[in-house]
Amino acid sequence: MDWIIKTLQGTPELAIFLTLALGFAIGRIKIKGFSLGSVTGVLLMGVLVGQLGIVISPTVKSTFFLIFLFAVGYSVGPQFIHGLKKDGLPQIAFAAIVCVACLVVAWVAAIIAGFDLGNAAGLLAGANTISAVIGVASDTINQLAIGDDQKHTFINQIPVAYAVTYIFGTAGTAWFLASVGPKLLGKNVIEKTKEYEKTLGGSINEEDSSMEYAYDGTTFRSIEVTNDFFNGGKTVQELEDALVRKGWPVYVERIRPVKGEIIQEPTPDIKINKGDRLVLNGPVDALISDENSIGVEVADIELLDFKAEAIRVIVSNKEVVGKTLLELKTSKERHGAIIRKIHRGKVTIPLLKNVKLQRGDIIEVEGRKADVDRFANYLGIAERPTNVTDLLYVGLGIFLGGIIGSLTIRTGNIPLSLSASGGVLIMGIIFGWVRSLRPTFGAIPEPSIWLMNNMGLNIFIAVVGINAGPDFIAGLKAAGVSLFIAGIFVSLVPMFIGLLLGRFVFKFQPAITLGACAGARTTTAALGALEDSLQSKVPALSYTTTYAVGNTLLIIWGVVIVLLMS
Repeated sequence: MDWIIKTLQGTPELAIFLTLALGFAIGRIKIKGFSLGSVTGVLLMGVLVGQLGIVISPTVKSTFFLIFLFAVGYSVGPQFIHGLKKDGLPQIAFAAIVCVACLVVAWVAAIIAGFDLGNAAGLLAGANTISAVIGVASDTINQLAIGDDQKHTFINQIPVAYAVTYIFGTAGTAWFLASVGPKLLGKNVIEKTKEYEKTLGGSINEEDSSMEYAYDGTTFRSIEVTNDFFNGGKTVQELEDALVRKGWPVYVERIRPVKGEIIQEPTPDIKINKGDRLVLNGPVDALISDENSIGVEVADIELLDFKAEAIRVIVSNKEVVGKTLLELKTSKERHGAIIRKIHRGKVTIPLLKNVKLQRGDIIEVEGRKADVDRFANYLGIAERPTNVTDLLYVGLGIFLGGIIGSLTIRTGNIPLSLSASGGVLIMGIIFGWVRSLRPTFGAIPEPSIWLMNNMGLNIFIAVVGINAGPDFIAGLKAAGVSLFIAGIFVSLVPMFIGLLLGRFVFKFQPAITLGACAGARTTTAALGALEDSLQSKVPALSYTTTYAVGNTLLIIWGVVIVLLMS
């Protein structure tokens, strides 16, 4: 054991990875559906490892923290900029007010409880589940005109307050929004949500859900034509029109005539006769329901032997931005291609026909290769599978953001600055938005974003926990109970204010209000709880824009809370 301890002290980088492994293991443990999560698990394990007297250079945590912040900004950039347009301004304003409430309530609670600025910053971070505040607040404290010992004390108090308040900040907020929130927004919220779905092109009749799910899932089947409808022959266009009138996008992909070779790419004017065999492309439910109206399914391996693919496409075409799914469904460019999912930021939005597309949305498209390629070119840029990250783009963005954020204006002894971390966040937003405009460069594949987010943040948190380890227990004993009580107050009051704002000021539909509250607080766990509670994905429509605003403002509040408390 002595050898292991001395090895960790001599090579502290090993202590970081030990902390990551233990933290993720603890974070995955679920008790009645609740888990600490990776960040809290890593922080607590870092504190434990930190009892061994391990010292790690602050440069390590700063480096990984900047990588994390750039990834955050890059991810939310398109939604943040899109929200600045006219139709997104109400949600932008709502999120901004809720975020200001989060800051003010944390500040007032810290003053009432007599917390110093270290505990105040940790309270803001944990109660609002915004881990990045730890780094931003620490950077700002380091710029204050106070002694190094005092800086060290304040910085080490932040993770203590964060750990105490984070658990209720996550679980309590999810419970409050999913259980109490609907009751504060009036009666019959679930029924109102179903009615709202209807205005977006869904159906409140469970037996008539074709329009809601017409885009979800596709398959190819070979059918032999036997129905009398084809007496005298019908063109491909006539058959597809008849199928579309039923509300299903079903397409004829290949034809094997009774006599002749397989027709690889049927044109709309080609005639279909009894005895011909067709490959139909469409949702499984549609093909099953339409099979009897055309003929019988046959096992024709040769006819089904063609290339099909599923790809992700970044929406960047100006003609497509603002279109509804119904408009896409009837466009000739979509012929033969099926929309399976639409991702906006970190969430998947409901596939309702009146939902509008935004720049930067990622659409999963499936179908025959030629059809998919044509539709992808119309939508924007196909995101072909790649494991290559544009590190030039990443490095330049972090450098420029750090330089701009480091500019400081002093008012007396108080420095006014975004700090390097705040500047990198803002530059990440700008670079993410530019990428949505010109997807031909600046590619950061989704797995790379995940790694930058999770490894960047958790290595930062591991170092914070290890360095704060010796002082953690003392800080917990000194202010643990009061921090927990203050955390409940700081977690719930802004959500209560948000619910009142959504209902009486902005007059949002209840599900939109609930989704906007979860987004403004960047609480993904609450979004999942809301979707289960309301039996609908409608909250996701307001989560994306407000999440982008919340993720930006709440991080910047790490600077502001330190300035207010100092």
